[in-house]
Amino acid sequence: MMAMNSRTPAFLTAEWRHLAMLNFEIDPRILRPLAPAGTELDNWRGKTLVSLVGFLFLNTRILGAAIPGHRDFEEVNLRFYVRRKASDGWRRAVVFVKEIVPRIAIAWMARALYGENYMALPMRHHIEQDAGGAAGRQTVSYAWQFRGQENRMELSAHGQAGAVTAGSDVEFITEHYWGYARRRGGRTTEYRVEHPRWRVCMATATRLECDVAGLYGNQFVESLQSPPASAFLAEGSKVTVFRGTLLRS
Repeated sequence: MMAMNSRTPAFLTAEWRHLAMLNFEIDPRILRPLAPAGTELDNWRGKTLVSLVGFLFLNTRILGAAIPGHRDFEEVNLRFYVRRKASDGWRRAVVFVKEIVPRIAIAWMARALYGENYMALPMRHHIEQDAGGAAGRQTVSYAWQFRGQENRMELSAHGQAGAVTAGSDVEFITEHYWGYARRRGGRTTEYRVEHPRWRVCMATATRLECDVAGLYGNQFVESLQSPPASAFLAEGSKVTVFRGTLLRS
């Protein structure tokens, strides 16, 4: 977990729970034009990855205040991984291709303050656990309506969640505590996310039904319609998202 910087105020606090993460290999040439200025693509053992992530935003507060009707909601995002050399060393980060939420106000705020590519669509989720509880079978699904059709991602896992193995692809995917976004005029917003290390359970089955071309572009179709390189369910935790800053040119 990143050490807190008291000079940077917290903008949002929440819980991220039931994170279904489907991870795909992709040609880095597709992502390079999307990397914000000042960053470079990051990879795991020479593999360039994108992740489709569905999860629950719970107990959300903006500047310490809860907004009625906007505390608990779903999010599905497509993200990839970059890094930036700063004065304190390399900052490993995520960049979002697109983030889907069910609330128009949330999408507007994220676009305005962070430059993130949010869109609002009708969404729902379903979480099912066998009688075995945390050690039994879990199935998590997130669905969203786009152009009159239902899109869905689903993940099943079995067994007890465990600590992330050092040096694994799971560590590479989950251990990112910075975010970067492209702004108008080619500027880059940098922001920090703080949370403890997550416990995860590897997937036993996955399912993805998605209008990839319509949502993300034709360049992502081949990767996202292939079997995932890996998939897992993260328990999640409380998170803090700090106010973003514009990088100097």
